[in-house]
Amino acid sequence: MVEKVAADAVESVVEKATLELLDRAVAGMGGQSRAGQHEMAKHVTRAIETGEHLLVQAGTGTGKSLAYLIPLIAHSMDSDKPTLVSTATLALQTQIVGRDLPRLLETINPALERPVNVALVKGRANYVCLQKLDGGFPSEEPSEGQLFSLGEDTSVPHFAASMGGPQSQLGKEVVRLREWAEKTATGDRDELMPGVTDRAWRQVSVTSMECLGAQKCPMAEECFSELARSRAGEADVVVTNHAMLAVSAFEGLAVLPEYDVVVVDEAHELQDRVTGAVTGQLSVAMVHAAASSARKHTAITVDALNVAADRLDMAIAGVPNGLLPNGLNDEQLDCLDQLRDATRAALSDSKTDSSSAVDGGRQLARSRLLLILELCERMLAAKENREVLWFSRNSTFDPQQGYSQPDETAPALINIAPLSVAGRLREGLFAGHTVVLTSATLAIGSAFEPAAGGLGLIGEGAPGWTGIDVGSPFDYPKQGVLYVAKHLPKPGRGTSPEALDELEDLIRASAGGALCLFSSRRAAEEAADAMRLRLDVDILCQGESTMAALVKQFADEPDTCLFGTMSLWQGVDVPGGSCRLVVIDRIPFPRPDDPLMTARSRAVAQSGGNGFMAVSATHAAIRLAQGAGRLIRSTGDKGVVAVLDPRLSTERYGAFLRAALPPFWATTDRSVVRGVLERLGSTKTP
Repeated sequence: MVEKVAADAVESVVEKATLELLDRAVAGMGGQSRAGQHEMAKHVTRAIETGEHLLVQAGTGTGKSLAYLIPLIAHSMDSDKPTLVSTATLALQTQIVGRDLPRLLETINPALERPVNVALVKGRANYVCLQKLDGGFPSEEPSEGQLFSLGEDTSVPHFAASMGGPQSQLGKEVVRLREWAEKTATGDRDELMPGVTDRAWRQVSVTSMECLGAQKCPMAEECFSELARSRAGEADVVVTNHAMLAVSAFEGLAVLPEYDVVVVDEAHELQDRVTGAVTGQLSVAMVHAAASSARKHTAITVDALNVAADRLDMAIAGVPNGLLPNGLNDEQLDCLDQLRDATRAALSDSKTDSSSAVDGGRQLARSRLLLILELCERMLAAKENREVLWFSRNSTFDPQQGYSQPDETAPALINIAPLSVAGRLREGLFAGHTVVLTSATLAIGSAFEPAAGGLGLIGEGAPGWTGIDVGSPFDYPKQGVLYVAKHLPKPGRGTSPEALDELEDLIRASAGGALCLFSSRRAAEEAADAMRLRLDVDILCQGESTMAALVKQFADEPDTCLFGTMSLWQGVDVPGGSCRLVVIDRIPFPRPDDPLMTARSRAVAQSGGNGFMAVSATHAAIRLAQGAGRLIRSTGDKGVVAVLDPRLSTERYGAFLRAALPPFWATTDRSVVRGVLERLGSTKTP
């Protein structure tokens, strides 16, 4: 009993010191501490002290970054290991390192025992490779498929890459890259302004599989990636991303320093990001490219590889896209077995002794062979390891329609992904570390179990955890209205004429200022075209410029509307009157032909659960909440979230989905909403 009281006393002292530091930081940054921010900081501090995992839902405006950074920094002062912050996107990763932490440390450094050392860790392909820059690797374009994606975060495309550009610009970009590489202290792609295309960047970078390694590379002591990892090992706080966390947890690779505490921000994305990072793809073109590279750079005979590739090509020719619920057939498995043996033999033939000179071309060739070998072994053992297989094909751009669609005549790709990442996360992430997971949309109603279950925190042998919702500083019932267009028909293929009429009516009432979120690029573009003919307001559409430029124009012009897809559902922060209406075209269920979601739903049903509710409805609820969360971004914001999908009101699962949304005042009365929007439109301010 005495020990319990003493422990509580120590915890209260630690919490008090943490909250005092938080108040100092907030005041120094010109703000005011909020109850939710205090509550979150206290619980994060307790989790670090007790070692129990914590799930925190912190609504928009809570100030959650400070609420977890302060306890992490306080803990790092006494810990012999770095503390970790992991984000879903490179954009938030850069924001924390480039803006949040510098401002925070400027205010609290005088109160700390010593300065705080912060480091940033990304995948190797995000850094310039000096050896490649010096001609140590051949210049080759990657072949079809994800040849070298291990540990790289490609979730946020670089703006220059999204714009494309004529190939004649490639040489100019590479020259500029070389000039920049001579001056940069970090070699980090995100520091290059303006950016360059992905094709240009590949001329000066390598992935983790292509890298020669610190033992062989003559430039290892100067390597930007190695220096970043070295700094991380000596840092107090390390900022990284979910893709790197996935590689560390799943592959057991030392891509991150040893750590004792990790805060996972944007935690609602963790399951999908981890799944994406460990999803593999094999194509016949990949095998032929690997064979060609091996013949060119290692001078081995590759006939067996090409024969195996041709046999696999025949075995998968004409197969339909979609899930393979029973796995590959016997002929396809035999082809993979033959390919595995041929690849293993090629790797053996291409070995060199330790005294051989470093050869970047040989390393590239062997990395391609290694990846194919790993994919073959995974696919052959898919059933035993509970991994999901499916066929897909690359999309092609249709200039007449103006969007990409699957090319049914293209060669088939074999895909593989884990049925569940829960077990591996339990072993690789939650075992041996204290984990704090936080997001504005982590619970559905008051239930954290859907999120916890997908991450390995539910079931036999699962570690203990606590879930808390610290609320939001916003008065949602007074600031926002949730309108469900109950009278509309259920969504079908495309956007119905009735839904377009409703969209027109809503935007006309609000006099613009609408962020319109669609389930597909095609739907967004078609709706934008229709509204441009009907309305006298500027309509911006995703893909017509960089995302940053579109969002800036939308924020600067109170009457302008912005139409887009999933990246806008989660990436737009526009406080003020420029965003007074958020329109969601339909409930964001996974596509019915999504093979991984289908497999997961079936697995839940086979174990006696409700696959639709556990997978599809949970997926939709979190993303619906993310979309609706674009409306209220400050205490002065007011507006309407309009959902053009009547199922949110008419179907039984509608209550489950609404439980994930902020507690707006709700109505299905069209005339009431028009009146609200007309008043908002007449009093708008940017």
